[in-house]
Amino acid sequence: MKDAKAIDKHLLQRIREDMLDNFDEELEMEMDEYLDHDENAALKMRQDRIQYFKNLLRLQGELVKLQDWVVATKHRVVIIFEGRDAAGKGGVIKRITQRLNPRICRVAALPAPNDRERTQWYFQRYVAHLPAAGEIVLFDRSWYNRAGVERVMGFCSDEEYEEFFRSVPEFEKMLSRSGIQVIKYWFSITDDEQHARFLGRIHDPLKQWKLSPMDLESRKRWEAYTHAKEAMIERTHIPEAPWWVVQAVDKKRARLNCIQHLLSLMAYSEIEHPSIELPARVRNPDYSRHPVPADMYVPDIF
Repeated sequence: MKDAKAIDKHLLQRIREDMLDNFDEELEMEMDEYLDHDENAALKMRQDRIQYFKNLLRLQGELVKLQDWVVATKHRVVIIFEGRDAAGKGGVIKRITQRLNPRICRVAALPAPNDRERTQWYFQRYVAHLPAAGEIVLFDRSWYNRAGVERVMGFCSDEEYEEFFRSVPEFEKMLSRSGIQVIKYWFSITDDEQHARFLGRIHDPLKQWKLSPMDLESRKRWEAYTHAKEAMIERTHIPEAPWWVVQAVDKKRARLNCIQHLLSLMAYSEIEHPSIELPARVRNPDYSRHPVPADMYVPDIF
């Protein structure tokens, strides 16, 4: 009984930490005083968070430099994020894009294909989202849906599945030859960790929208997803677009490690910018501001 209680307590703590992780960075720093840890544990958590944010801000500064270099050199980058449900793909994508220009670094998260798209060449709807010169596109799931969820859930035939594996290496080699750098990440978590994160979503009203019927079905098919993932990596790990596995049980470490690795894959350099001077406002003597009716203002409730 004691062991069961200890496990439950540990699981609840993991769920709580997962819920806290959803807060903005500044707010997250202020939550420490409300955590019912003992003093030493709370101090250690606060120190770890401060270190995490220091590293994250440093890496995000490097991402801004990378963005400037991509624009200056007209480089084109595709970054694919794959992994099981709740593996942390969205979290790292959020931290990568958080301080970047969305016109330069954008996210493609395609829904399930509609009836028309199902009749197209399989890669067609993804091609429309590929980067132009000076752009980075992050695919939150990608054409590898066919090797994962479609295979496991029976949404594609055996013939379509095999044709995918014949086509995707050639497709990615073609992208590479055209000058598009293709980077592929697989976020790896354990069975127990996914279980805890799903429970966190179930019990957090702010995150329940993330839990779909497909997610629940995936829990029952853990082993089938494992076999599909192993086949996918084995058959599509090519020199032009290799797979990189991110150990993602610890979300914060996974984010930092992934961003650091991403930066290491491009020989970027800092781009010099001309100094910026704020021009003085031009004031005209005949300028007057029209009054705004009081009923147009948003009420000052806070």
